[in-house]
Amino acid sequence: MLKIATDTIKELREQSGAGIMECRNILVEVEGDIKKALQLLKERSLLKVEKRKDRVASQGLVEAYIHAGGRIGALVEVNCETDFVARTEEFKKLAHYLAMQVAAMLPKFISADEAPEGAEIEAQADCLLLQPFIKDPAITVQNLINETIARTGENIKVSRFVRFELGEP
Repeated sequence: MLKIATDTIKELREQSGAGIMECRNILVEVEGDIKKALQLLKERSLLKVEKRKDRVASQGLVEAYIHAGGRIGALVEVNCETDFVARTEEFKKLAHYLAMQVAAMLPKFISADEAPEGAEIEAQADCLLLQPFIKDPAITVQNLINETIARTGENIKVSRFVRFELGEP
């Protein structure tokens, strides 16, 4: 059996957020190649996300974000499966990022499925989940949520949001 250095396992864990044993096992599988291990972890995490997407997400939190100057604000309800995950720093950070996204990018709908029939939408601009993430435009908001689902092991959904701007009806 191939011996994997602890530093290599630690590096993969820091980059992926996966568990120690999962990192070790994947590194053994790919003979210590971190790039291959990251790709394999990503593929497997997408499978985990798919398995969880139909689970009931009835716990969670409402996050508020008020932009500097107090002229723009947003409220977002983000749900997960258990209150345990809802209390974690990772989930709270995700909810905060989503509230910031809503305040900054003015989405009209959570997803294209939510748009009224016949409504003209510009999918990427109007749908929160399809927008490029404001802190890393290389990924979408849905990718950000999927990464969190893979790390927490629970389904996560944005249920609703509202954005306020001073002087807007």
